[in-house]
Amino acid sequence: MVTPSAKTKTFDAALAAAAESVAEMLDRLLPRVEGPEGRLAEAMRYAALGGGKRFRPFLVCQSASLFGVAAESALRAAAAAECVHIYSLVHDDLPAMDDDDLRHGAPSTHRQYDEATAILAGDALLTLAFDILAGPETHERARVRIELVRRLARAAGAHGMVGGQMIDLASEGRTLDMGGVTRLHQLKTGALIAFCCEAGAVLGRASAEADHALHAYAHDMGLAYQITDDLLDAEGDAGTLGKSAGKDAAAGKATFVSILGAERARAQARMLADQAIQHLDLFDERADLLRQAAHFVITRRN
Repeated sequence: MVTPSAKTKTFDAALAAAAESVAEMLDRLLPRVEGPEGRLAEAMRYAALGGGKRFRPFLVCQSASLFGVAAESALRAAAAAECVHIYSLVHDDLPAMDDDDLRHGAPSTHRQYDEATAILAGDALLTLAFDILAGPETHERARVRIELVRRLARAAGAHGMVGGQMIDLASEGRTLDMGGVTRLHQLKTGALIAFCCEAGAVLGRASAEADHALHAYAHDMGLAYQITDDLLDAEGDAGTLGKSAGKDAAAGKATFVSILGAERARAQARMLADQAIQHLDLFDERADLLRQAAHFVITRRN
């Protein structure tokens, strides 16, 4: 019998291995620091190679493993998703957005360089993501590459992450109900997580049933992830988080914690994680690491 601690070690090792592999892929794909635009390349590399859990790339790699997708293809899709995620963090940290001086325990990109360079670095990371997906090395079938591009564009745009960011900015000092907060985070956080979970199904040309199961898993797990983020912001500290804590309350933002209270929010996150796991029954033991990922999101400390 595998003990819970052994499962945790297995998951931690898999997460670390995915992080190392995607960092190597990003290092290959990011532009080199040379020429008159070298400062831009330097800022892109600073933002993208500066650490982090690489949880979203892990989800791409694990979903791809369910369908026997080649490692190179999975890692390219994972790197593309991470480029979009990193771009969003670079822009989120700007004074006009969340105004944060720390990211992964180091100066935010706009503090390390300047605001204009950070904006351009974010723009370049976003566009690089689609260049990566469109490359024939990602998949031999153009139709598959087009579908990846389409889904990532939707997850990142006005009907996904950026739309959620707009709602988030507009909600400062306003009262949102549970439905409003849920929609905000389904777009801001959940849309990109959903892409990451579905990317493996697209690469593996999986059935509609398998695609839907991964989407449903991502929906519940993504909300559990955000509830935990709200709890960490309310209860954590900058040293542990690697970024400023208590910013939501200071900005007067409605969160799952402000609406439900900490204990009810924690219970809701646990319920959603358990619900997410149930959507993986279709994949038997092949999805064990994805099951452990659902528990990871509600027990993490940063």
